[in-house]
Amino acid sequence: MNHKSDMHVGGESDGRAVPAKCPNKDGMSSSAEGAEGRRPTKENTAQTTASQIQSWGNALDGLRRVREAAKRDKRLRFTALLHHVSIALLSNSFYALKRAAVPGVDGLTWQVYETDLDKRLEDLHSRVHRSTYQALPSKRAYIPKPDGRQRPLGIAALEDKIVQHAVGTVLSQIYEEDFLGFSYGFRPGRGTHDALDALWIGIMRKKVNWVLDADIRDCFGSFSHEWMVKFLQHRIGDRRILRLIQKWLRAGVLEDGEWSETEKGTPQGSVISPLLSNVYLHYVFDLWVQHWRTHRITGDIIVVRYADDMVLGFQHRDDAERFLQDWRGRLQKFELELHPDKTRLIEFGRFAAISRKQRGEGKPETFNFLGFAHICGQARKNGKFLVLRKSIRKRLLAKLKQVKDELRRRMHQPLAEVGKWLKSVVRGYFNFHAVPGNFASLQCFRLEVSKRWLRVIQRRSQKSRMSWKHMAGFVKQWLPLPKILHPYPYLRFDAKHPR
Repeated sequence: MNHKSDMHVGGESDGRAVPAKCPNKDGMSSSAEGAEGRRPTKENTAQTTASQIQSWGNALDGLRRVREAAKRDKRLRFTALLHHVSIALLSNSFYALKRAAVPGVDGLTWQVYETDLDKRLEDLHSRVHRSTYQALPSKRAYIPKPDGRQRPLGIAALEDKIVQHAVGTVLSQIYEEDFLGFSYGFRPGRGTHDALDALWIGIMRKKVNWVLDADIRDCFGSFSHEWMVKFLQHRIGDRRILRLIQKWLRAGVLEDGEWSETEKGTPQGSVISPLLSNVYLHYVFDLWVQHWRTHRITGDIIVVRYADDMVLGFQHRDDAERFLQDWRGRLQKFELELHPDKTRLIEFGRFAAISRKQRGEGKPETFNFLGFAHICGQARKNGKFLVLRKSIRKRLLAKLKQVKDELRRRMHQPLAEVGKWLKSVVRGYFNFHAVPGNFASLQCFRLEVSKRWLRVIQRRSQKSRMSWKHMAGFVKQWLPLPKILHPYPYLRFDAKHPR
C-alpha cells in the first residue's frame, strides 16, 4: 500500500516533530535533590503530586493528538510512537490490570510489584526505551470450554502485561479510527450486548432470509506473524513499536518447564492479543467484506463480527453461497480456515417459518451467538415476526455445574457467607442474560441454584432437617429475583446510533 506521508505525532500543537519529553518520575523526588541526598520537603512533596497530575495530563494530550492525526489522514504512517509510552502511561496500565490475576513465569503478583512501584516503573521505562527490555514466554494454562474441551491460555509475565497494555493504549488511538462499524469485541463502547443489538436490529429491519453463522478455526493461534507485521506497517512506521510486538509474538510458551516456540498466532489471554486479532481481521475480513458487499451483492446483507465470531445475513441464498465460497479462498490466502462444524448456512428470517411450512419442513433452525440461541418467533400481541433470544442451554448447565462444585467446596461455611457469594453469582448471571424474552431462563437458573444449595446443606449432616419450606427463606433473603435488565435492542441501538 502506498502511503501519503510519514509523521512524528506527539510534538507541539502545530504538528512539528520535536524530541520526546522526559516525563516526570511519579512519586520520586527531583533529580537535584536525589544528587544532593536531601530528603524532600513538604513543598517538594506537593510539587511531586502536581507533577504526577501534569505528567498524566501530558500523556492524555499526546494520545489525543495521535487520534486526531489518525482521523485526519487514514493513510498516515506513524513513525514515532514509543515516546508516548511514558512512566505515567505505564503506571496507568499497571493499575488497569487485575489485582488477583495468576502470575506468569516471573512469579510476580500485582501486590508484590506495587511495592516500590515508582522505581520498578522507572527501570521498566528505561529498558523499553533503550531496547534492552526482553519479553518472557507465556505460561500455559487451560480453562474448560462448555463442550467439555480445554481452551489453552497464555499467562504473560506482569511486566509484559504492563508494556502490552501501554502500547495497546497508544495503538488503539489509531485503529479505533480505522475499524469499521460492524466490528465489535475488545473495543471501547462496543461490547457483547452492542453486537447482539446490532444483529437483532439487522435481522428485524433488513430483508434477511438466510443467516451464515461462521467461526474461524483456532483464530488466535493461527495468525501468520509475517502477515501481522505487514498489516501493522500500513499504519505503524515506528520500528521500535514493531520490534516490541515481534518480541511478544516470538516469546514462546512455557508448559511443564519446557519452552516451545510460537511460529504463528498470539496467545489467548495476552493483553495485546485482542487488539492484534482485530487488526488482523480488519485487513483479512472487514475491508474485504465491505468491498464485496458493495460490488458483488444483489440483495440486502448484514454483517456483525465479534472478535473471531461472525454472523452474516443475506436476502438471497445465491449471494450467501457465493460469499461463502469466496470467503474460504480469502481466508486460505492468510493461513486461516472456517471451522467446519461451527459454520452453517441456515434459512432464518421473517419468511423462514412460512417457506419451510409450505415445503413440508419443520421449524426454522436456530443459531447461537455470544451466549444466546437466536430463534424465529412471534410477538405475543400482534403475531408479527420477532427474533427471540434464549440463554444457550449448554452454557446454562455448565454454569450450574460450576456453582455445584463451588458449593461443595464451601459446604461447611456459614450460610450467610455462602448466601452472599451466591447472590453475586446470580446477580452476575442476570446482568448478562437478562434480555427481553429470556425471563424463563432467568427463573430456571435461580431455581436450579436454589436446589443445588439445598442439597449441599442437607449433606452437611446426616441429621439435617432442612426442607424446601425452610430453604425458601434463605433463597428469598439472598438470591435476587429474576428481572429484565436490558432494554429492547432497538432502544439502545437507536440511542447510540441516531442516524
